[in-house]
Amino acid sequence: MKTPENCTSREDVRTEIDRVDAALIDLLAERWGYVDRMWQLKREEAERANVPWRNKEVIDGVRTRAEAKGVPPEMAEALWRQIIGWGIQYQDERLGGMASSASGEKLGGENPGGEKPEGADK
Repeated sequence: MKTPENCTSREDVRTEIDRVDAALIDLLAERWGYVDRMWQLKREEAERANVPWRNKEVIDGVRTRAEAKGVPPEMAEALWRQIIGWGIQYQDERLGGMASSASGEKLGGENPGGEKPEGADK
């Protein structure tokens, strides 16, 4: 592992980016295991997939951590809105549509910002 400052070539940088990408996938896989477990617990308690207060709590925490680490908080928020949106859709599908609002509007296929995650129809 090299720090960015110790990379002396584009190949060094690419190697380190590939290493970080692999670690990110490992962490996403770990996170997804918890998303998978959450829908099971929500089913037992008849809770909806979309929990707006929790979405806000997660996004606020992500923005704060990103800023502290020198990462643009807007970028981190956009990424997490996609991640959360996919998780809501996944849980909603398994809960049989419990993410729907009282008016019948489907929330599970949208992210907390109201935009449908890319590829959600696939």
